Amino acid sequence: MDQLFARFANRIAHIAGSPITFLACVAIVVAWAISGPFFGFSETWQLLINTGTTIVTFLMVFLIQNTQNRDGAALQTKLDELIRSSDAQDEFMGIEKLTDQELSVLHQKCEAAARKSHATLERTRAERRRRGHGKEDSEAK
Repeated sequence: MDQLFARFANRIAHIAGSPITFLACVAIVVAWAISGPFFGFSETWQLLINTGTTIVTFLMVFLIQNTQNRDGAALQTKLDELIRSSDAQDEFMGIEKLTDQELSVLHQKCEAAARKSHATLERTRAERRRRGHGKEDSEAK
């Protein structure tokens, strides 16, 4: 059942995101608007578009959420595999399961490491310029 729903959700999400589907929806709205005078802009006429769009939106939310959940899980798995197979710190594996506070602490740690790396890079560039390698350094950018 899961596999069948996954295929169905992917297919519908792909179709829903296509230009032809967008144009078809625009055509439906234009036809509905044009038909307004023929129906006297009645409550039934308004209810038709409101009901139709509400039903479609309601169903699409679940299909798109399913697709996004699977895409997110696949991306997270790929990132975990890259972390596992590299020299990166293992503490980053599975961080999507951390609390907001734990993520904030880890984010602050990463920012501090980035600042430290940036400072080291700037010192290295300054030293290269001091030694007369400034032209090569600027050409490398």
